[in-house]
Amino acid sequence: MVALLLLLTGGAAGCGGRATTHHKPGTTHEQASGEAGTLLDTRDGSGHRLREVPAQGAPQVRLTVRPDSEDGWNLQLAVTGFRFTPDSTGGAALPGAGHAHLELDGRKLARLYGPWFHLPAAQVPEGPHTLTARLYADDHTAWAVAGKPVEATVQLTAGPPGQDPHSHPAPAPTGSPEPPQTPAADRTVTLTVRDGKVSPPPARTELKRGERIALRVTSDRADTLHVHGYDEELALPAGQEATLVLTADRTGLFEVETHASRLVLTQLLVR
Repeated sequence: MVALLLLLTGGAAGCGGRATTHHKPGTTHEQASGEAGTLLDTRDGSGHRLREVPAQGAPQVRLTVRPDSEDGWNLQLAVTGFRFTPDSTGGAALPGAGHAHLELDGRKLARLYGPWFHLPAAQVPEGPHTLTARLYADDHTAWAVAGKPVEATVQLTAGPPGQDPHSHPAPAPTGSPEPPQTPAADRTVTLTVRDGKVSPPPARTELKRGERIALRVTSDRADTLHVHGYDEELALPAGQEATLVLTADRTGLFEVETHASRLVLTQLLVR
């Protein structure tokens, strides 16, 4: 089950302060260990060094903010080419692994170890704000592409107490490149999870090495899809179809399952 662990800022705790007990023995904050990518001298707005990786296969994040029916907002981080690794925080930087920071107007609110977070209205002053989710490696360096941190930004407006909150994605900067189009898949598997059951029933999907497969999943509850052996994850919003496209470049038998409900959706047999 995917757990969401949060360490709110304050004092010396968390990234941005001195070394804390969550670091592995023998490591220090910003030790910048690991062989993944290229460590740059450039730092992000919170003072963390950037770890540059090629655009192809780089971690990606999309931030969605929805008003909560009782208080504040519910946030979802939909990540691609990335997995949350709370158990190895403070260790070496591993490709496509780590955690996220949540910032409000450049001020850190929390560290996220999973795709979901509830933002209370009390933490957001009245007026317009910029909410940012940025991806970090286990050694607390920020994943970057072309010299820029991997992050997503949303504009959020907080009204007076009792007024419905609003949010909308930030406009793309002028002259920024269009996001790359997802290549077409060779095979598509459509699955539905309802009341703890998978439809159609789990079966094997046979693929030739190098083929691309699209996994289209609709779940009646919020969950996370995980492809074993490929370490690919996909957030599954409740009641909405989500699609993961991956290239079957490894041979073997790989299970596709959900984290929260622990259901096997299908098996990928790659020859």
